Amino acid sequence: MTKRIRAKHKVDRRLKVNLWGKPKSPFNTRNYPPGQHGQSKKGKPTDYGIQLNAKQKLKAYYGNINERQFRNIYRKAIKKRGDSTENLVSLLETRLDTIIYRSKFAPTVFAARQLINHGHFRVNKKKVNVSSYRVKEEDLIEIKDKSKSLTIIEVCLNSKERDVPEYIQIDSKNKTTKLVRVPKFSEIPYPTVMEPKLVIEYYSR
Repeated sequence: MTKRIRAKHKVDRRLKVNLWGKPKSPFNTRNYPPGQHGQSKKGKPTDYGIQLNAKQKLKAYYGNINERQFRNIYRKAIKKRGDSTENLVSLLETRLDTIIYRSKFAPTVFAARQLINHGHFRVNKKKVNVSSYRVKEEDLIEIKDKSKSLTIIEVCLNSKERDVPEYIQIDSKNKTTKLVRVPKFSEIPYPTVMEPKLVIEYYSR
């Protein structure tokens, strides 16, 4: 586990956004980068800087995916038919850790990843412990019977902090969920402005 993941809320201040829309984000009270010179940093960003910032925001939002993995996702996106921007976000939204997070089985993408790594979920009756597993439409994702009473899952399901998006169908009683359809960029409930088009431009340089 990297230092950045352990102190993930510092990312909010570094990127100058409340990335996950958390009420307790430090950015809500200190909306400037951390460090001794955080409040004095000024200057007009370059085109490269704007693209880099867009990439860092998207990477961090989906659980701080490492650079090699994120670049591979970009490569898959541009190879697929259709709009590369839509392809990029659809690849990110169909990761198992993202689906678990969207279904409110975990409070953060980081927590979703940890639950998956510990073997608490099955996909189509088979145990999956790889957070980057690609979920297909109508795949049945369920929590193991022994894990259904985990406090972290119960608390998150009862939380009113965020809603389950329409492209995911959740059965709270049986603790199962499905990806009904791959979402469009406009459907994804980002709590801050995301610019995947700039991410494509960053890697296309």
